[in-house]
Amino acid sequence: MKILFDTNIILDVLLDRKPFSENGAYLLSKVERSEINGLVCATTVTTIHYLLSKYLTRKEAITSIKSIMALFEVASVNRLVIENALESKFSDFEDSVLHESARHAGAEYIVTRNIKDFTKSKIPAYTPTEFLSMIESLS
Repeated sequence: MKILFDTNIILDVLLDRKPFSENGAYLLSKVERSEINGLVCATTVTTIHYLLSKYLTRKEAITSIKSIMALFEVASVNRLVIENALESKFSDFEDSVLHESARHAGAEYIVTRNIKDFTKSKIPAYTPTEFLSMIESLS
């Protein structure tokens, strides 16, 4: 099962943003145990580094990025992804790029805290809580 994690989920876990971090951390532990094939968009990596650098030392930010890279597959952002994002019906370009990156990488689901941003998604989008409920009902 290929799941693309939105930037906000990764930041919730890395910055331990309560109450959101708990379910996010549980899902990331499923990625770590190879129960879920986790993806992040290439833009997520750069955004996370930028934001972490405001809260952490450079070395700590780099360590966090390395841990993300060890855990996740990176969904590419290339010309086709950008062109498709520009043509999409999303109101937010960044979300559109993330969606198109997920689509081109073969993601089956997107996990995000901002479901309303993905109403135009061709890939089902769930909050961490909803996604956990869904996968638990499948087992």
